[in-house]
Amino acid sequence: MREAIMGRKNRWSEIGRKAKKQKVLLLLLLPAIAYFFIFNYIPIYGVLIAFKNFRMQADQSFLKTILEAPWAGPFGLDHFKAFVNGPFFWKLLRNTFLLGIYSLVFGFPIPILFALLLNELRRKFYKSFVQTISYLPYFLSVVAVIGMMKMVLSPGSGIVNVLLTKLGLEPIYFMADAGWFRFLFVSSGIWTSMGMGAVIYLAALSKVDAEQYESAVIDGATRLRQMWHITLPAIKPVVVITLILNMSGVLSVGSEKIILMYNSLTYETADVFSTFVYRRGLVELDFSFGAAVDLFNAIVNILFLVTANYLARKVANESLW
Repeated sequence: MREAIMGRKNRWSEIGRKAKKQKVLLLLLLPAIAYFFIFNYIPIYGVLIAFKNFRMQADQSFLKTILEAPWAGPFGLDHFKAFVNGPFFWKLLRNTFLLGIYSLVFGFPIPILFALLLNELRRKFYKSFVQTISYLPYFLSVVAVIGMMKMVLSPGSGIVNVLLTKLGLEPIYFMADAGWFRFLFVSSGIWTSMGMGAVIYLAALSKVDAEQYESAVIDGATRLRQMWHITLPAIKPVVVITLILNMSGVLSVGSEKIILMYNSLTYETADVFSTFVYRRGLVELDFSFGAAVDLFNAIVNILFLVTANYLARKVANESLW
């Protein structure tokens, strides 16, 4: 027992020495900690809304209104039951899951492949030029990206339909066709994030010792074998961690882009949890029900994260914790 207590004291003293040595870096970290504490942790008390029949009161503070609101049935689960048993649940779950899984399956490998191809370029000018061009879509706003898509895919003047017409085919109203929505959503996401996503892997590749490639060349290894036996193992930890983080967001399909893209003709494939929360919680002012749906979504994402982390630790011996 005494040895355990002494061991803890030694660890805390070691942490204190390291903190004193790196106090400047810790001071630089304080604004980020304050930001997340103020805007991410303090508002957590608002989760209570999901378990209550919340209604805004003009003569009361927001916190007092939440605390005095009546509970939504036994254990406050009425809103969750109403959502799961409601007519929209399975459609929303299907659409959210498919958009998330398609974005993961098709969008996750693309930055890795792009980074590997960039790493094979030997001329720095071409490499820098391609990198710069690939970064540009990331800095475009979602509004600009969707506006460009609508112009390019316009049934009357869009370049895609102009080419289809010249080939003797009928023009397609892409933005009003539910069958095209998922393809457009995923492909536009890949286009905007591919270049910036490759930065992480290029940073990992920059630490690979060049002598490994030289030794492989001497042993007669082709460029493909060098990529398979040297490059990919070097970025394996980064790939696994990034995959785990992406798995945690399979059901976290943002509403901003979808709201700009969808319309009444594409609801069947475009309506997801986040857009339903926007309509029910903010447009219809049913805050409790909207919060319950959003909390349900967050809990499922946590389960995805824990499962992905467990599988990664068992299969690849890499994990977040």
